[in-house]
Amino acid sequence: MNAHDFTKGNIYKQLFWFSTPIIFTNLLQVSYQFIDSLWVGNLLGANALGAITVASTVIFTVLSFIIGINNATLTILSQQKGMENTTGLKNFLNAFVVLLTTLALLLGCVGYLLSERILNLLQTPGEMVAEGTIYLQLNFIGILFLLGYNFIATVLRALGDSKTPLKFVLLAVILNAILDPILISGFGFGIHGAAIATIMAQGIAFLYGMIVVLRKKTAPFSLPSVPKKNEVLVILKLGIPSGLQMMVISAGVMAIMSVVNSFGKEVVAGFGAAQRIDSIIMLPASALGTAVNSMAGQNIGANQWERVKKIAKYAVIYNFAIMLVIATLVVFFARLGVSLFLNEKNAIQFGTDYLQMIAFLYPFLGINFVLNGIVRAAGAMFQVLVLNVISFWVLRYPLTYVFSYFFGEKGIALGMGASFFISSIIAFLYYRFGKWKMKEIFRSQEK
Repeated sequence: MNAHDFTKGNIYKQLFWFSTPIIFTNLLQVSYQFIDSLWVGNLLGANALGAITVASTVIFTVLSFIIGINNATLTILSQQKGMENTTGLKNFLNAFVVLLTTLALLLGCVGYLLSERILNLLQTPGEMVAEGTIYLQLNFIGILFLLGYNFIATVLRALGDSKTPLKFVLLAVILNAILDPILISGFGFGIHGAAIATIMAQGIAFLYGMIVVLRKKTAPFSLPSVPKKNEVLVILKLGIPSGLQMMVISAGVMAIMSVVNSFGKEVVAGFGAAQRIDSIIMLPASALGTAVNSMAGQNIGANQWERVKKIAKYAVIYNFAIMLVIATLVVFFARLGVSLFLNEKNAIQFGTDYLQMIAFLYPFLGINFVLNGIVRAAGAMFQVLVLNVISFWVLRYPLTYVFSYFFGEKGIALGMGASFFISSIIAFLYYRFGKWKMKEIFRSQEK
């Protein structure tokens, strides 16, 4: 149990050993889309890759509310662990299972029915709509599997275990890598095959994850029962603004996608390839954000604020060190990376230019992940929501739109990069001077 206890011990070592498996787990998860894009881009062409790119932003947006509540899981359960409240931990875990399952089924049905309409609203190029709709609908069918294995991973991380999720995510990736070419090309299913392969892989990963957790009793899961009112209220109080955070982010991504779409299919395809690489580049920063959420959450629950401060400091330093190395590699190997996905010369050139222009601004985006993770650990979900509104809707989308208006397609990278830098300054100012430390999420349950 001490191995998963972040309220004592060497913070830097804990940060490194806890975040590293999360980086690899996230890398495996990203590889779902990476593998799909690799096969689709090479076997089916730029139109199909563009369709998957647009559809993926929609999937993330529609799932975002559930994912946001899933993020609240990390804060609530990690604080319960820090408080050493075994009963509270079990009760909240049951409440999360009931609420998340209900929301997943609801959003899956609605998303399936509205897929084509959503793609049209995004000004998706006409030749991409049909394939994008198919890909989107199939993914909505498997939404419960996607949610399920991510939820199990989140629960384990809240309890201080970042290694176990690697096992079932690795299984899913291996299955996906095997099934993709077989279903896309071997059986001639095309874009259908990419979606089916992902759903099958995620479903098996979810079942395997549940078996492992229940057999080893690594988390206090039990048969679902009707949760108590106060548990539901605490979850909704944190989960709703947390869900809105994710919706703000993903809706912002969709808005930016509409700017990209206006430049035509080659830019859409090039941007899609660049975003696949971008998702890999940001893995360390994203993993650090998750790690500090759990680590800080346990220490906040144990009322050890000095350790929380040190966690933030070490994580920011770690972020800059690793992201600067990655940025340097991106400058030299951007074209090679983009070429893995595309054959079209103009699309490759746009993707390469985009990555090289924005590379050394990624460390500043990493600051947002880290400091927002710390603030989120305290339960200050509404405050992080406001920070994300500023980041995406006051900075990123307007700057991308304005810069692209004046500088054409190159303005997309200029606007995005400028927003990374400015939003990191705002995130630091709130972390330093904001009142997030005053948040007490379980006060209503105290006797």
